[in-house]
Amino acid sequence: MRNSDAGGGVGGAMRKPDRTLIADMEVFQGAGPEMLDAILADARVLRIERETAVFAEGEEAAAFFLLLDGHVRVVRTTPAGDQVIMRYIGAGQLIGIAQAIGQATYPASAIAAVDCVALAWPGSLWERFMARTPGFAAAACRTVGRRLQDTQAQLIDMATGQVEQRVARALCRLARQSGRQTGAGLEISFPLSRQDIAEMTGATLHSVSRLLAAWTAMGIIAGGRQRVTVTDFARLQARAGNHPPDAGGEHGP
Repeated sequence: MRNSDAGGGVGGAMRKPDRTLIADMEVFQGAGPEMLDAILADARVLRIERETAVFAEGEEAAAFFLLLDGHVRVVRTTPAGDQVIMRYIGAGQLIGIAQAIGQATYPASAIAAVDCVALAWPGSLWERFMARTPGFAAAACRTVGRRLQDTQAQLIDMATGQVEQRVARALCRLARQSGRQTGAGLEISFPLSRQDIAEMTGATLHSVSRLLAAWTAMGIIAGGRQRVTVTDFARLQARAGNHPPDAGGEHGP
C-alpha cells in the first residue's frame, strides 16, 4: 500500500467516519451498531490524491479497501509493457480484494481518477471479516463474480468488436454507471482522457481522437479537457451495436 510518508499521495490522518456512513453499504448489510463500530475501529481512513496509486500490481496484498468517495481505475500491464484499463470503480465498492481469489499479491493496480477517500483494513483480517461480518462474504463473492463476468465480456468485445463499437460501448457503460445529468446530457463524473479511452478499448489514440471528434461534430457527445458528456445516448448506443451484457464494471480487484 502506498503511503504519504514514502513520498506518495496516500495519507491516513483523517478522522474515522460515523457508522451511519457504512451502515447501508452492501458489504455491511445486516451488521449491527456494535459490529460496525468494531469494523471502523480496525480501519485506517485514507485520503488519496488524484493520480496516486492506492496499490500497485504485483505488490503484496497487505490490505483491502472500501472506497467511500471518488473513483479509481483498475489498470493491468501487459508483458509488452502496455497499460490496459480494466474498469473504473466507484464509491461503495471493495477494492484490493486479492484474498478473495486466493492471491498473495494484487493482480492489478488501482489509481485514483479523482481525489478519493477509502477505508483500509489489514489483509490479515480478511478471514475474520468473511466469517463474522454479516453480509460481507456474500458481497465479496458477488463482487468477484461480477468482476469475472465483466472481464469475460471485455475479452469478447476486444476480440470481436470493431473499434467504433468498442469505444461507444465503453462510453455508454461509463455514462450509465457514473453519469450525472446536466443541461447538456450525461456527464461522466470523473476525468477521462483520450488515452484512458484508448487503454480501455485496445484502440489507438489516433482512432479514439478521430471518433470523438466525429461524434462531437454530430452532436452525440461534448467535451472539454478530460471531460466527456454524452449528449445523445440513443445515437451513441446505436453505434455500440449488439454488445455483451454489462456485468457491472465498477467491481475490481
